[in-house]
Amino acid sequence: MRVIRGKQRTPIRGVIYGVEGIGKTTLAAQFPDPVILDTEDGSAHLDCARVVCRDWPTLEGAMNELGRDSQGFRTAVIDSADWAERLAVQALLAKGGKKSIEDFGFGKGYVMLAEQFSKLLTAADYLISRGMHVVWVAHSKVARTSPPDETDGYDRYELKLTKHAAPLLREWADALLFATYKTVLVEGSDGRMKARGGQQRVIHTERCAAWDAKNRFGLPPEIPLSIEPLRALWSSAEAPADRPKWTDRVAAATSVEELGEIADDSDRALSDGTLSAVQHDKLRGLIGKRHDEIQPQEVAT
Repeated sequence: MRVIRGKQRTPIRGVIYGVEGIGKTTLAAQFPDPVILDTEDGSAHLDCARVVCRDWPTLEGAMNELGRDSQGFRTAVIDSADWAERLAVQALLAKGGKKSIEDFGFGKGYVMLAEQFSKLLTAADYLISRGMHVVWVAHSKVARTSPPDETDGYDRYELKLTKHAAPLLREWADALLFATYKTVLVEGSDGRMKARGGQQRVIHTERCAAWDAKNRFGLPPEIPLSIEPLRALWSSAEAPADRPKWTDRVAAATSVEELGEIADDSDRALSDGTLSAVQHDKLRGLIGKRHDEIQPQEVAT
């Protein structure tokens, strides 16, 4: 059993969701060296790199292409998650010859949708393993919830996704950030409580009864909707520029000891999930091949 201690530095798994028009895409476009996979023309007003994804094959293909070659980008932004889910539905209906997701019968369509959406999360995980940050932009919805430990239900903000896809994205994220306008209740002259403000844009980083949110980076519960307080996300994460790619490190190794360090790093990456088992096995094969190239030179000297 291999025990690894201490914090593991990995790229960001982020989700920024909230009310329409608040600036979610603009914020996500300020992450390090981003490329936006745009499913809804949400980035048209921004001076940014983008791939327009009108259908599911284009979106999935763009994710896979970035996995093969990041082309210098450090952040993949999927804008938006709910429109990506819509493209997944369209692909399933076209493949199954159906007019509605309900036509598959007995909830089968939604199970198929969750499986399709999971493929995109798997592709996102591969980008993470390659050293890219991945940030999803999503809209919010107000939904009624009735916790089993409460006597009555209440409304709260949630991801605007189906009940099958929303938990997948929520659990995948290391930072689920809810963007909204801050409203203050004050007592009016008639004694009634009235809302005041509504112009200040904020991000909530921790869950409460009114919204879903979380973060694993020690962010304050409420921060301004600005890139500055979010820099802590990638200051504690490992960007691809911080170290060479695995294959480059192996090729550049000049000693067996250096290869041993790379092997140890790959074991840690496998343990924390930034390398898959298949990637780890392939990397081990490259290390073994490079070892055979180096070792005779060391013996001769």
